[in-house]
Amino acid sequence: MYIPSAFRQDDLAELHRQIRASRLATLVSQSAEGLQASHLPLLLEPEEGEFGTLYGHIARGNPHWRALAADGEALVIFNGPDAYITPAWYPAKAEHGKVVPTWNYIAVHAYGRAEIFEDAERLLQVVSRLSDRHEAGRPTPWSVADAPREYIDTMLRAIVGFALPIRHLEGKWKLGQNRSAADFQCVREGLAASPDARDRELAARMNDL
Repeated sequence: MYIPSAFRQDDLAELHRQIRASRLATLVSQSAEGLQASHLPLLLEPEEGEFGTLYGHIARGNPHWRALAADGEALVIFNGPDAYITPAWYPAKAEHGKVVPTWNYIAVHAYGRAEIFEDAERLLQVVSRLSDRHEAGRPTPWSVADAPREYIDTMLRAIVGFALPIRHLEGKWKLGQNRSAADFQCVREGLAASPDARDRELAARMNDL
């Protein structure tokens, strides 16, 4: 990922925070047929390895897992909030007009070698933890234990799991840090006033800088 120094995020806690906040990741790897990509919810174990370890599962019918078994080198992309930035927000527009639109966003890339596993109990742990994470906060959270065990066993045979120890982790917080203080503030105000919740989320992240 191209990361100008102004946008580089190296704080491991912040990178992990964004990984957890990104509900659906994109897993990309190479295969004999070319690039493969799968969109998956993942778990992060921050204490496993230097940068943490990711866990997930793939449908057995998805050929991507066989590519990972053959050559596990992979990139996992976690997208954060993003927004179109109109030049109309820049005070510089009125001063000299030398402004153009851009797109601000937060993204994390994790690199590593995926390890495939098919053990039923290990798979059960992954799917149970994923369900518990995304059911948390619901009035009546569903649990894997709510379903008949024989049914769950059948479902587990239809997936394969993987662990991906993160070898390299990089983050890009492109939030206008390269603009003047006045431009930055006006962009933040413009995003905060937007009717789009994604714009307002990006404005809130600008407050963290």
